[in-house]
Amino acid sequence: MLAAVAVSRLNLARGATSSYSVLTAKLKHTLPDLPYDYNALEPTISAEIMQLHHGKHHNTYVTNLNVAEEKLEEAKAKNNIKAIIALGPALKFNGGGHINHSIFWQNLSPKGGGEPTGALADQIKKDFGSFDNMKAQLSAATVGVQGSGWGWLGYDKQAKRLRIAVCANQDPLEPTTGLVPLFGIDVWEHAYYLQYKNVRPDYVNNIYKVANWEDVAKRLKDAE
Repeated sequence: MLAAVAVSRLNLARGATSSYSVLTAKLKHTLPDLPYDYNALEPTISAEIMQLHHGKHHNTYVTNLNVAEEKLEEAKAKNNIKAIIALGPALKFNGGGHINHSIFWQNLSPKGGGEPTGALADQIKKDFGSFDNMKAQLSAATVGVQGSGWGWLGYDKQAKRLRIAVCANQDPLEPTTGLVPLFGIDVWEHAYYLQYKNVRPDYVNNIYKVANWEDVAKRLKDAE
């Protein structure tokens, strides 16, 4: 009888361990593949920058996010409120880094540039007067980010209009401001310094040459 109880308890423990393993497996984030080669955005963004930015920096955010989420699950299992709270900054920073960069790679394309068309162009004209006005405002806000951060063109669901916003560090746009991210410009130094040195405005102004407006338009449609 005791042996049967022991076996039953062992199976329950194994089941719990198995469930935890499945849960943590589901939580695993991976580095997304680029939809183009590292050198595809040259001369706007060099292959060296892309390789370091994607393969090193983004990959680090993914790795650290997975570690933080595993620690979070352990803290939840132990009902360790202090540990759960302490993990907040790591989850925000690395989770934001993963979210932001996953959008950033799709926002760019070797076939990009030019101006938006269709519904996106109409919305930009409605909210900013013209594409040039929108670009000027987004560029000014992005160049003006103090230290590291992002400039964003986002969508305000409640007002049904486009807005420009900036976020510090890797703060993700939607959880931070409520705006749906459509087009982001990364102004961490690792995104441009090897090529543009300290001339951030040149990098920001040139990035429109590889802007993937088709991707931005799709994001707008999904947000609406």
